[in-house]
Amino acid sequence: MDVETQMIEVPAAGGAMPAFGVRPKGGARAPGVLVIQEAFGLNEHIKDVARRIAGEGYVALAPDLYWRGGKGRTVGYDQLPEAIGLMQSLKDPEVVSDVASGYAYLEKQSFVRADRIGITGFCMGGRVAYLAACELADKIKASVPFYGGGIPVEKTAKLECPVLAFFGEKDAFIPLESVEQLKAEARRHRKAVEVVVYPGAGHGFFCNERASYQKAAAEDAWARLKKFFATHLTAS
Repeated sequence: MDVETQMIEVPAAGGAMPAFGVRPKGGARAPGVLVIQEAFGLNEHIKDVARRIAGEGYVALAPDLYWRGGKGRTVGYDQLPEAIGLMQSLKDPEVVSDVASGYAYLEKQSFVRADRIGITGFCMGGRVAYLAACELADKIKASVPFYGGGIPVEKTAKLECPVLAFFGEKDAFIPLESVEQLKAEARRHRKAVEVVVYPGAGHGFFCNERASYQKAAAEDAWARLKKFFATHLTAS
């Protein structure tokens, strides 16, 4: 499916938040998906994911969550300490506010189905995808976190949308104990949280620009994401 891309200034608390927007060509209204960056920033990988999601028939919006400290900040995959520093500069209330601003932008577009907006995210963005699903429970209709470290399981009771969460068995940053805790909290609160753990996969297994990329796991996760969003966002 052909897509159109553009950089957008999204009205947000305290200023204008840059975001990468992608939509299918044509006039048909489509569901929306927020695509949340890794700790490395709104880089080409995240933009590529947004293009791929739009290619499946969604309006994708990838906000630059680092904008408050300076717009357009990204670091390379070989600059982990710098990425961690950027990530630690964020505050959850501002992150939730910025995701809500991205949601509000999508909701107002005539080409977006305002009642069908989901979220996905990677690394830091995986945590944000879960956090937003909990804190914006009346808005987000489906959430797909990829290897989100430090997922706020204590907020699971707030969830109203289904969640599909991906992890790698060999993730050096996310112990399997925390994955089991997420599953236990979802069961305890009877929430629709499906957890997929890929044997032998490490952190960042979905990103083909990282040494940890695992093709089989990435392809399976993408197929599951497509089915999940088709079920919860596309279906009438």
